[in-house]
Amino acid sequence: MLAFCGQDKVLVDANGRVKLPVHFVNDFLADGKGDVVFYCLPEGALAIYPEAVYSEMRRRDAEAIRQAGMSMLKRRDLRRFGAWSASAQITSQGRLTLPQEFRQPTLLDAGCEAIVIGVEIGVEIWNLKRWQDELKLINEHEIDRGDLELAQDLKFEQ
Repeated sequence: MLAFCGQDKVLVDANGRVKLPVHFVNDFLADGKGDVVFYCLPEGALAIYPEAVYSEMRRRDAEAIRQAGMSMLKRRDLRRFGAWSASAQITSQGRLTLPQEFRQPTLLDAGCEAIVIGVEIGVEIWNLKRWQDELKLINEHEIDRGDLELAQDLKFEQ
């Protein structure tokens, strides 16, 4: 079975918690104790990755560490990931409390309708309206890409 695939609507409860769908909980528990990392995405959603996946994403080699001392952009990258990440653990009922500081930028306030989408390496929680807008952009982008690909193909045939 594919891990971290699909989408399910959820509600953010009065305490800022969400109950993940069972199939996503099983994906998170498949390789450990349910230790996860929240990452507040710049596009306005909250990513949740297994801790091992997040660690792999953020693995730095000696050159990257050296660059941090010399590069303002590298330091900003480290700040962004450090400030917008938080550890958590999924409860046995599949509940997660969304970090308070991430709720406003993601529009995941108490009582809001949200959607959990699988992204193959974890999940993202989106405010439902924001997800619908993002999905529209994704679809428009795919159509534009197809049009460009077709135009390139026709250009080579001439």
